[in-house]
Amino acid sequence: MKTNEITAVQTAKSLLQVKAIKLNNENPFTWASGRKSPIYCDNRVTLSYPEIRTYIRQQFVETINEYFGDCDMIAGVATGGIAQGVLVAQDLCKPFSYVRSEQKTHGLTNQIEGDVREGQSVIVIEDLVSTGKSSLNAVHALRDKGCRVMGMVAIFTYGLDVAIKNFAEANVVLRTLTNYNTLIGVARDENYITNEEMASLADWRMNPEKWSDERS
Repeated sequence: MKTNEITAVQTAKSLLQVKAIKLNNENPFTWASGRKSPIYCDNRVTLSYPEIRTYIRQQFVETINEYFGDCDMIAGVATGGIAQGVLVAQDLCKPFSYVRSEQKTHGLTNQIEGDVREGQSVIVIEDLVSTGKSSLNAVHALRDKGCRVMGMVAIFTYGLDVAIKNFAEANVVLRTLTNYNTLIGVARDENYITNEEMASLADWRMNPEKWSDERS
């Protein structure tokens, strides 16, 4: 098993262990978009577990060093990517900033918080990627400031086709510690789900909109 495959499996195990990933086919979760989903991800739970928090930080740093190399700044996507981004920036001894979903309507009306300068090379830290819309919004904000975004690192991706398309169109390299296919495989092997439930989760992954409509 390759190193990145080992990381993907171990990260998935950790997320399931602390219930950062919740799976429920019978009573699906409702996302902010209104869509129904058998899976809900809250990676901020990992921050409460020092061993897992440290492992994720270490894997982020290794991923950055392997795939991107040196950079001028680490930027976190608010809010899920802020804490992990700070940990990574501290480990790499790099400046840190974070990017809001939109500009504030008061004070300095900043969207980006921190000392960000034109020409800086930036690695973006995110906790999870669904459609990629909010993640890429941060990338565009940094580019508008004149930064060169080298890529993005996230804990987890659902691997949705729309996200793959959005990242390709934005010309952003995305590396994640684990992913949906690995997660449901680990969930089956560790007896979190049955084969029948796994089939339903695979159906959702293939066509989330249809799966949601059938359960609305």
